[in-house]
Amino acid sequence: MSSATVLDSIIEGVREDVAAREAVVSLAEVKAAAEAAPAPLNVLAALRAPGIAVIAEVKRASPSRGQLANIADPAELARAYESGGARVISVLTEERRFHGSLADLDAVRASVRIPVLRKDFIVRPYQIHEARAHGADMLLLIVAALEQPALESLLERTESLGMTALVEVHTEEEADRALQAGAKVIGVNARDLKTLEVDRDCFARIAPGLPSDIIRVAESGVRGTGDLLAYAGAGADAVLVGEGLVTSGDPRSAVADLVTAGAHPSCPKPAR
Repeated sequence: MSSATVLDSIIEGVREDVAAREAVVSLAEVKAAAEAAPAPLNVLAALRAPGIAVIAEVKRASPSRGQLANIADPAELARAYESGGARVISVLTEERRFHGSLADLDAVRASVRIPVLRKDFIVRPYQIHEARAHGADMLLLIVAALEQPALESLLERTESLGMTALVEVHTEEEADRALQAGAKVIGVNARDLKTLEVDRDCFARIAPGLPSDIIRVAESGVRGTGDLLAYAGAGADAVLVGEGLVTSGDPRSAVADLVTAGAHPSCPKPAR
């Protein structure tokens, strides 16, 4: 029997935490709250607008690096991102390894007018209704964390609530599974969540094989404009940036620099 991976360990904790929340707030109650929430924003339109879209992340910690930043006010950080030109704000809500919370999601949703992504390890339908109840317009589905029937079911449920799924892959086989499930937005994570090892050539290998109508998001390794331009040259429509922003010292300027580079005439444009 193979030993448990980092991803296995994270998901085990997530399942325990979801069960604990559901014991307090039932699925029926979460569904009702989701139905009462304001309608989700149009994420696809935001990501398809001209230029390379920047998805800026509220990220306190990671399994690979530990504590990254002391974010006392996630709403203030989100407003700085929005002011810098971010198209979407990503909020980590996983508690044990990333030190995120649904409270962070609530604070961010209340503070910005652009779409908000719930970034977590979604393994139960409960979490999808929970995301909508807390104002998410988009959520993350990780192919490596889900069997195919679950991936397809969770994606369908996400879209049935009007949200958009960012379907994350790390290999060509996972990209095929994402397409089979009906993904419209595919994120390529250079980090293997099973081992935490990074393969920076991952995006350049996978993106060319995706259909032209798929929105392609590069998810790891962006620390400056050079990285954004490299991903754009490989076919990225958007980049998701967390650590590089929260450790920058000036998140608004860091986002603005990326946005400016992504909008510059010399920036490679995805072939469509």
